[in-house]
Amino acid sequence: MLKDKTLASKKLKVGIAGYGVVGKRRRFYIDQHPLLEMVAVSDQTFDGAGELADGIRYFDKIEELLKCNLDVLFVCLPNYLAPASTIKGLERGLHVFCEKPPGRNIEDVESVIRAERAYPKMKLKYGFNHRYHHSVKDARQIVESKQLGKIINVNGVYGKSHVIPYDKGWRAERQKSGGGILLDQGIHMVDLMRLFCGDFTEFTSFVANDYWRHDVEDNVYALMRNNDGQVAMLHSTATSWQHRFRLEIALTEGYLVLKGFLSGSRSYGEETLTIGRRFETDTGTPREETIKYLDDSSWNEEIGEFVDSIVHGKPILEGSSSEALKTMAHVYRIYCADADWKKRFDLADQISADMKL
Repeated sequence: MLKDKTLASKKLKVGIAGYGVVGKRRRFYIDQHPLLEMVAVSDQTFDGAGELADGIRYFDKIEELLKCNLDVLFVCLPNYLAPASTIKGLERGLHVFCEKPPGRNIEDVESVIRAERAYPKMKLKYGFNHRYHHSVKDARQIVESKQLGKIINVNGVYGKSHVIPYDKGWRAERQKSGGGILLDQGIHMVDLMRLFCGDFTEFTSFVANDYWRHDVEDNVYALMRNNDGQVAMLHSTATSWQHRFRLEIALTEGYLVLKGFLSGSRSYGEETLTIGRRFETDTGTPREETIKYLDDSSWNEEIGEFVDSIVHGKPILEGSSSEALKTMAHVYRIYCADADWKKRFDLADQISADMKL
């Protein structure tokens, strides 16, 4: 490991735990950063240890990966493995970047934070990638500038066209996943609603698994209200039959509509931000401007901020453990706001932990 992490002239040696779709995508951007050097990966699908075609070492167990000379660990593992692996990385003296969600439940995240506090020199960042998309960053700048006044309410829909990941494997097992579409994908929308409105204090929800019949949810309908009276309406769905992302922000002097995302598969369509300004006429025709985004630099920027915090000792700006805990707490408040769902899966302990935040 580097003795002096502030020396920008030295490369940080990187290992990736979990070398599936997300792990390989992370590596693509890691390889592009001038201060990062890939050393090794681990994944349970590997047969023992060896070398990839490009010379990168591989292992079938994270314990073997952690024996390598590393400075940084990227955790791209299933929900039930991510918290313990993050803790192992911190205990090893590594800076850790972990994908969302940060765990299956609030207790998972709190256990990581306890380890993080025991190793204050190590940086920990969670992958809430949506905050780095151009449409979100531009919308945030407009909201913070007050040029369209104050937020009245937000309305978000985030859905998948099919539920293949929930048909089989760990994602369909609550004990391993912790939840379904809301925890897996909808958590991004919850995080964005917190980004624009701050924390919410009142929750009403309907949580259902009526279509796929697994013990994880396939649809969530939620209302949240903060202390300023701003209301957020959320539909997180695994039955939309097409990939959908749409976030509407109503303000006192206009509105913003974020639609689509430039994902790796491009399955959410083009990414746009529509800016509408209040202009009352007899016909009610708004003055609109639509910005279309042609490239996605979010993954590069996210990793870049992480490296910058390591090299220069800066705080984590987005995706800190405290922010991850608050977003997870909101997810569980949504679950627990549906009394039947809360009782069915005995979520009382989670909501009481949430109330202590």
